[in-house]
Amino acid sequence: MNFEKFLTEIFAKAIYIVTFIGEVFSCPPRLSRRKREFLYYLDLCGVKSLPIVIVISLLMGSIVAIQGALQMQKVGAEIFIVDLVGLAVLKEFGPLMVAMISTGRAGSAFAAEIGTMKVNEEISALETMGVNPFEYLVHPKLAAMLIAIPVLTIFGDAFSILGGMLLSTSSLDITLTAYWTRTLAVLDGVTFMLGILKSAVFGILITFAGCCCGFASPGDAQGVGRSATQAVVSSIFLVVVADAVITLLYSFIGY
Repeated sequence: MNFEKFLTEIFAKAIYIVTFIGEVFSCPPRLSRRKREFLYYLDLCGVKSLPIVIVISLLMGSIVAIQGALQMQKVGAEIFIVDLVGLAVLKEFGPLMVAMISTGRAGSAFAAEIGTMKVNEEISALETMGVNPFEYLVHPKLAAMLIAIPVLTIFGDAFSILGGMLLSTSSLDITLTAYWTRTLAVLDGVTFMLGILKSAVFGILITFAGCCCGFASPGDAQGVGRSATQAVVSSIFLVVVADAVITLLYSFIGY
């Protein structure tokens, strides 16, 4: 009986998610009418997230360089630390770390905001005024995330490589010129663009998870808190699964 109840809940959630996605894409985006909201979320998701992205990316690049050095020094191949840092950052760590940061900042904020509006019956008020709540609440967030996440990923990639460069040139027998030359030789534009494409997918998933949990929030304060927590957990799960799938697809084309 409990198993049947579990299956029923899973089926109901699947129907709700499909319905939510259909509602979002059924209304045309009118960002020209939501310019103020779009700029607000662009500032929230992008500008205000930039300092923490820079700090974490610097540390992450240094950590990858340290771990690589411990192994490469055993065989006298320290120069390949450049390959490890550059490829790992552009293909995996850059988009993934930015997505995790955005999950905590944007995903939970989206769920809490929409959940609070539901508690205050503001969503019902929007519908009464003839305003589509999905167009008003979801589209500006989605557009802002589609711009903010790739731009943050570019900064994350750059500062991660910088972190690896600073540690390698200061602690290892690698000159700045050698590190930079090797980086340009190893990395190419396709690898960079594939990482940016991956980050855009992560942005879509985080937005949908946050907004979906917000609209499904119960009409009380505790429900808003649970929705924000569920948005973070769901976003992390979706991002990791999507990262595995996209990485597998990239491997089929040699990247």
